[in-house]
Amino acid sequence: MSKIKKEDIVRAKVTGVQKYGAFAKVDDYDGLIHISEISYSFVKDINDYLKVGDEIYAEVVEVNDNNNRLKLSIKDIDYKNDGSKIKRMNETKNGFKPLKDNLEIWINNTIKDITDKM
Repeated sequence: MSKIKKEDIVRAKVTGVQKYGAFAKVDDYDGLIHISEISYSFVKDINDYLKVGDEIYAEVVEVNDNNNRLKLSIKDIDYKNDGSKIKRMNETKNGFKPLKDNLEIWINNTIKDITDKM
């Protein structure tokens, strides 16, 4: 058996689902996919993503070889199909600056449009 290391993409079988995360088995390791590692969006119910018996791909976040435990994540990979990395849109360096710069203009234009229709 090859040694599992951080950032590896591994094949896992979901063995349990709780409100706080899902448990999975990877070779001789027991893994936990914490609810925060399921999606960047709000996760209301983990069962919407994973069910006991599902065979998925997961990314290794942390390895504890002493206890054969893994911390796993599925939020950055195509966990149902092939485990490939999902490309996420890069955040702009401007952040909210365009909103700050244009908000007053947009408000004034909207007020003008409304008052012109009166």
